[in-house]
Amino acid sequence: MAQVAREPELAQQEFNGADFRNALGAFATGVTVITTQGVDHPFGMTANAFSSVSLDPPLVLICVISGTHGAETIERNGVFAVNILGDDHEPISRYFSSKDRPRGAEAFGEIPHFFAVTGSPILEGAAGYLDCRLHASHEAGDHLVFIGEVVALGSNPDAKPLLFHGGRYCFVKED
Repeated sequence: MAQVAREPELAQQEFNGADFRNALGAFATGVTVITTQGVDHPFGMTANAFSSVSLDPPLVLICVISGTHGAETIERNGVFAVNILGDDHEPISRYFSSKDRPRGAEAFGEIPHFFAVTGSPILEGAAGYLDCRLHASHEAGDHLVFIGEVVALGSNPDAKPLLFHGGRYCFVKED
């Protein structure tokens, strides 16, 4: 006799934005800082909507809220870098997610960094980075999905990742 699938006890058919965010918060994600460099000045923002797309060609994607300065800057510059943060970079994540952080040329004034192939800032000590040229962009709900072709990369195999889960930063525990 076939078994009937049971709905989870917390299942909801009707939900609001907070319910949706809480469900997504059950999925642990890495934390990144997306950077870009244009004619005027560098720009950076914290993001966890990042994923690999393809190995050949090497493609990754990021999601950025439509109509924001970050989305407009990436579109205009046509380049971006994904800086994958290590577990010692929580202050940098908080800095780039703060609405009160310096803007313009001062945005990276206190942040050690260098510039990659595209000119996008790479944060010193990052667990890894992917320097990208914009390959495509797509509207999806209230976000733009940017797909970048990776033109340069680097990683620190000894770094432990900074994670975000349930609305909080967390870390990989070692035995």
